Amino acid sequence: MLGTVLLALLAALVMTAPTEAKAPDRPVVTTDHGRVRGMAHGAYNTFDGIPFAAPPTGALRWQLPADAAKWKGVRDAGAPRSRCAQVSPDEPGKVLGSEDCLYLNVTAPTARATGRGRPVMVWVHGGGFTSGGGSDYPAQRPAVRGDAVVVTVNYRLSVFGFFGHPGLGGAPDFGLADQQAALRWVHANAARFGGDPRDVTLFGESAGALSTCAHLVSPKSAGLFHKAVIQSGSCMTEMPAGATDPGGPAYSPWAPQSRVRDAGAAAARALGCALPGTEALPCLRKLPVTKLVTPELTQKFSLVSYGNALLPERPERALEGGRFHRVPVLQGSNHDEMRLFVGLALADHPIADAAAYQARMKGSFGGAAGAVEELYPVAKFPTPAIAWSTALTDRSWTCTTLRADRALAAHVPTYGYEFSDPNPPVIPGFPRVKDFPYGAAHAFELPYLFDIPVEPAFTAGQRELSERMTGYWSRFAHTSRPDLPGAPRWPAFRNDAPLALSLAPGTDGIRLVDLGAEHHCAFWDAHRV
Repeated sequence: MLGTVLLALLAALVMTAPTEAKAPDRPVVTTDHGRVRGMAHGAYNTFDGIPFAAPPTGALRWQLPADAAKWKGVRDAGAPRSRCAQVSPDEPGKVLGSEDCLYLNVTAPTARATGRGRPVMVWVHGGGFTSGGGSDYPAQRPAVRGDAVVVTVNYRLSVFGFFGHPGLGGAPDFGLADQQAALRWVHANAARFGGDPRDVTLFGESAGALSTCAHLVSPKSAGLFHKAVIQSGSCMTEMPAGATDPGGPAYSPWAPQSRVRDAGAAAARALGCALPGTEALPCLRKLPVTKLVTPELTQKFSLVSYGNALLPERPERALEGGRFHRVPVLQGSNHDEMRLFVGLALADHPIADAAAYQARMKGSFGGAAGAVEELYPVAKFPTPAIAWSTALTDRSWTCTTLRADRALAAHVPTYGYEFSDPNPPVIPGFPRVKDFPYGAAHAFELPYLFDIPVEPAFTAGQRELSERMTGYWSRFAHTSRPDLPGAPRWPAFRNDAPLALSLAPGTDGIRLVDLGAEHHCAFWDAHRV
């Protein structure tokens, strides 16, 4: 569900000092695998398309990431390499990207780092585990204004990253393993770009946030990062049946590996590889990318498996049980998350009037529909679609994030936020929906943190908010606390004082709020529907 809707958003995107320098405009850094020549941009340098693992092609398809080959001479790192193979959002029969995609991008300030080096911020992109790429997120803003080395990574998606099969022993979560390989590369090479490998912040949004949650509870991620930022994708994220498509199934990003394994066996039979156990793998590995990157298989293999070596148990249960790495966490969601998903589905699934609204309530909440409707009466909202989006945002995003905050705060410093700009700009080309303002919808905070173009341009208040958010995020990376001098105090989340920071433009836009009270979380905690 997440990946299908986010394709529209991602389609709108334009697809320390270095240790040594070849020339002022083409800096060269020696990594543990060979030298790379990047690009100079004045206050920062970029090094794009650096391999952190071997191409997962041929016999390495559906294998854990292997070490990249070393190279002689100087490798060009002046432009990003291919994103991982994914369905084109404009032409479902077309494949974007390549299997050969395990590359990362480094953005580093040119001013000399003091002390032991700058903090390193490793970004994991969103896209429902089906789409996107690290190069969609130009990182000069967090690098220069945040004085950090920023690394954005690719990882295998959908059928290549989250496939399961009896011949594989289950569903090993290759995409998450790729992210771990990228973090190991960071530990080996961060200092060469002016970064401190002992001070790594893992951050991500949507599927990237869910990935960050997975690494919090994965035994194999121990020691690979020291702080975490989770944007719109807590361990508890889920949606009820019929959220965007009446009659559609409930959504959780986590699936038992037995289910994914069985789905892979069924897919293999449909693809003409109905052979027992490991005998099916050579057949499957010979199939062309176009046979595997299809809308059907992309949707089928868009969930993260648990019950394997990387994720032994369901992440939210691990979190509730306190079985996670003890690192500080900054976590939050957006005020109008579900407006993205509902808005883009309205053409096919309109909510025209109060009767349609009540039908959606009954379809998703069953016997609790009446109680839900009392809290969200359609007459209180501009349209039934806005009413529906508000109820779903509270139930599926804000209140699940607060439940995760409570579990985290019992063991580690935790800071909660809500992105609340009521009228943020959008990425050029993003589809508009008549009489349906997106508000602070899912992913709409990203241009406030990265150099992603938007229209219309930021207002003065939005530019100031962007500066503040960049400052908060980077301050957290530097100090494990997001407080900024001269800004409203941001206290750690406490179960007896569950306050979060609301982030919006204007004099009073940044303020402490009780999100549980504002979003009816006591009701939703009592009604797990």
